[in-house]
Amino acid sequence: MVAHTLAHLTSTAYLASIPSPDRGVWFLGPVPLRAYALFIILGIIVAIWWGEKRLVARGGEPGMVIDIAVFAVPFGLIGGRLYHVITDAPKYFGPEGDPMGALKVWNGGLGIWGAIALGGVGALWGCRQRGIPLSVFADAVAPGIVVAQAIGRLGNYFNQELYGDPTTLPWGLEIYKRVNEDNGLIDPLNGVALDHTPITVVHPTFLYELLWNLGVAALLIWAERRFRLGGGRVFALYVAGYTAGRFWIELMRSDPATEFFGIRVNVYVSVLVFAGAVAYLIVNKNKGPEQLGGSRPESEEPVPVGVAAAVAAASATPVLDKITSASAAADKPAAEPEAEPQAAAEEAKVAEAPEAEQPVADEQPVAEEVAQPAEAAKEAEEAGEQLPTPAEVVDEAAKPESDSK
Repeated sequence: MVAHTLAHLTSTAYLASIPSPDRGVWFLGPVPLRAYALFIILGIIVAIWWGEKRLVARGGEPGMVIDIAVFAVPFGLIGGRLYHVITDAPKYFGPEGDPMGALKVWNGGLGIWGAIALGGVGALWGCRQRGIPLSVFADAVAPGIVVAQAIGRLGNYFNQELYGDPTTLPWGLEIYKRVNEDNGLIDPLNGVALDHTPITVVHPTFLYELLWNLGVAALLIWAERRFRLGGGRVFALYVAGYTAGRFWIELMRSDPATEFFGIRVNVYVSVLVFAGAVAYLIVNKNKGPEQLGGSRPESEEPVPVGVAAAVAAASATPVLDKITSASAAADKPAAEPEAEPQAAAEEAKVAEAPEAEQPVADEQPVAEEVAQPAEAAKEAEEAGEQLPTPAEVVDEAAKPESDSK
């Protein structure tokens, strides 16, 4: 009765906790399929896919991110492994270490700082090959990188690693004893949990970092649109956001790690990298979004659509006026432009004539003859008669009476 009650209480205590997978590797014949490696590959695919879409939106060519990733990914993997081996040197080169274990990447162990540093060198090389600024590429891939890190943390879940101190919280992670099925020896990475009774329940720090990374990705997208970040500032914000979370998460972890004065080395690195990222954001606070094929000046603000349309219409108005004037001139009869200069010349001739040659007595008949009634002119026009021009009428009136007799 007492044993049954204890068993019931034990099962109830772990009812709300998170169970761990019973294994982290599956075998297809002699070929091992490791969850850690699969999630790393999945994260890389997501980062490349999302980065490709973002770079194309900035004027890049399709396939450009893949071309640069050919350089950046291998450099990043090598850098991440080197950082892990260096900071955990006793594990591989200590009295009980395994030097060959430093080459077994599939067993886990990639330091993000080394991956970013050496991966950045590979990215710079690739960017120069494709002729684009590193800052544009970095801003485009930053959200995808931090999401890839979140996906990679699922590999730590399958490996039962990167956890914290024991906890009684309902989201505590159950840790099982894994053994080799063939010989029954303890094998945390390659073994299988035959008994699902947890040996401890701990803080799932891998899960804390996973959720934090997804939050950083959302922050990057929001801040980029809200503050028009560019010139590498999106990537710098990613670094600052990630290190801020890594600082407090690293303090919670209980797995073995290299320490200085009782503090894990990654805590120091987080502080230094965070300070560098914030300094970059401050120094380059005026850098705006960049477009491949012609960057917009940093001080230039986007022109609203309505204002742009009004400016275009105002610019087009003088051109339309000229076109309308030219069209109207082309539609006029060819004789009209010549009539006005001819009439003006005749009037000037009359004005210059000596007063002696124009008797006063003849002024009234001339005026009457020149001022033809409108109705008579209309009737003559309808009858097809040719009306005399004003010049002909003036010349006729100016003739001496002797000539007319």
